[in-house]
Amino acid sequence: MIEWLKSVGQSFYNAWVPERRYMAYFSGLKMTLLISLFAVIIGILIGVLIAVVRVTARASKLKLIKVLDVICRVYITVIRGTPMIVQIMIIYNLVFTSPNTNPVLVGAVCCGINSGAYVAEIIRAGITSIPVGQMEAGRSLGLTYVMTMRTIILPQAFKNILPALGNEFISLVKETSVISVIAVNDLMKMAGYVGSRTWDVIPPYVIAAGIYLLMTLGLTWLMGRFEKMMAKSDRR
Repeated sequence: MIEWLKSVGQSFYNAWVPERRYMAYFSGLKMTLLISLFAVIIGILIGVLIAVVRVTARASKLKLIKVLDVICRVYITVIRGTPMIVQIMIIYNLVFTSPNTNPVLVGAVCCGINSGAYVAEIIRAGITSIPVGQMEAGRSLGLTYVMTMRTIILPQAFKNILPALGNEFISLVKETSVISVIAVNDLMKMAGYVGSRTWDVIPPYVIAAGIYLLMTLGLTWLMGRFEKMMAKSDRR
């Protein structure tokens, strides 16, 4: 048993210390965080746009809005119905064909497009949870539809969907691990690189799993704090 523990300890030591291999993990972590941040921004922008279009299409008689609603429905159905890794391979080989493309841009766009479909449905549910009277009150005050949506409906909707939105973003951080298939040097890719140097892939991947776990625990804690702050503001 002691010999086995020594062997395991040596394996993890080899996966972390020699040749400053810990720097490879930090480099991959930096790439993962950057991609996650920009993917969240892209996902929110896409999600808000699609959610507003879909909600507006229910009451609008404009043909353009109806056409956009159909496009949004197809987008959501395709993204939610296909694996993320397949989407990444298609987007990467269809759009980012240049070898000089920024890897952060590639990963952020691929993950953001995927996240946008889920964020759109979350936001749409939040918007529909707001009483219709809120929109009517805004319009009666002379606000346009867009101003009412931006200043009255969306702020309340975001409060309602904050837990679900937080879970989606936490999931997104973990799902960025699949972008290693397109040679982006994220955390998973660097863990694989360390494994190729040590000829033992288990310790590097366990270390990567531990880093992902710490990230998700940290994000969960931050989301919990943010929800408490929002709850305090509601009670005032």
